Amino acid sequence: MDFLRLLAAGRCGALDTFFSGLTYFGSEIAFMAAALLIFWCVDKRQGYYVFLVGALGTVCNQFLKLAFRIPRPWVLDPDFQIVEAARADATGYSFPSGHTQNIVGTTASIFASRKETWVRIVCIVLMVLVPFSRMYLGVHTPLDVGVAFLTALALAAALYPAFRTESAAKKTVPWLLLGVAVLCGGYLIYASSLARCDWPAGSEDLSNITHGLKNAYTMLGALLGFLIVYIADEKKLHFDVRAPFWGQVLKLVLGLALMLGIKAGLKPLLVSLFAGSQAESFVRYFLLVLFAGIVWPLTFPFFAKLGRKGNAA
Repeated sequence: MDFLRLLAAGRCGALDTFFSGLTYFGSEIAFMAAALLIFWCVDKRQGYYVFLVGALGTVCNQFLKLAFRIPRPWVLDPDFQIVEAARADATGYSFPSGHTQNIVGTTASIFASRKETWVRIVCIVLMVLVPFSRMYLGVHTPLDVGVAFLTALALAAALYPAFRTESAAKKTVPWLLLGVAVLCGGYLIYASSLARCDWPAGSEDLSNITHGLKNAYTMLGALLGFLIVYIADEKKLHFDVRAPFWGQVLKLVLGLALMLGIKAGLKPLLVSLFAGSQAESFVRYFLLVLFAGIVWPLTFPFFAKLGRKGNAA
């Protein structure tokens, strides 16, 4: 807490705004955008690498959160003031940092996959500044950030050999997807058992464990969805990610817009259908991944033709 108080003493309006914006690079939406950018526009093998590092990291991160159940800094010290703009996105337990896990896992896997100097520089900058933003904003301690940082680096390094070559990836990707899904299923059982404990109504613990249970359903749906996507692409689709620059831009922007629209549109329908059960997150993210990996790639031949010479002839 002493380090957080030191950072808090140096806060100012400009830095508050800067770090409040920068911290969103560690959010779920930013991870989704980065993974889909690679998967749709760059290289499918690298896309699976980014996704699996993120998925396995999230499962580990969420398990540690529920195992240790360490409150946020402002709960540990009620006199400590955070940057209020960061409060709404600081959900669940504090240890370890989910935003740090997301950004370090994503940038480390991209750094390992890409050789372009500018890409690697951007990865390093984000890998350093986003975790720091979590401490500057007052929503995580150095321990929260440090453990998440090291865990993400370790997972990116551990999974890299499985994606070094196309042949290696073909042998391991389906088993990795299945294995991480099994781990996620174990985490779901653990979170469900905690949720059934006799927590006081409205308590911080009950809220955090409910949030962890939702994340378990979300990740399990996404993992099983990607397993089906992988099988469908290997057996039937074989979609090509190549396209001219403007085709890639339109493919990514329109695809992300549709994904976000479907994500938001399905929620009230599925919440009603499942009577408020957290299982709606499983179905929603399962369907989202099927759209991202099977339905949307059917449009890729159209985007591949955009801007090619002689197209108008």
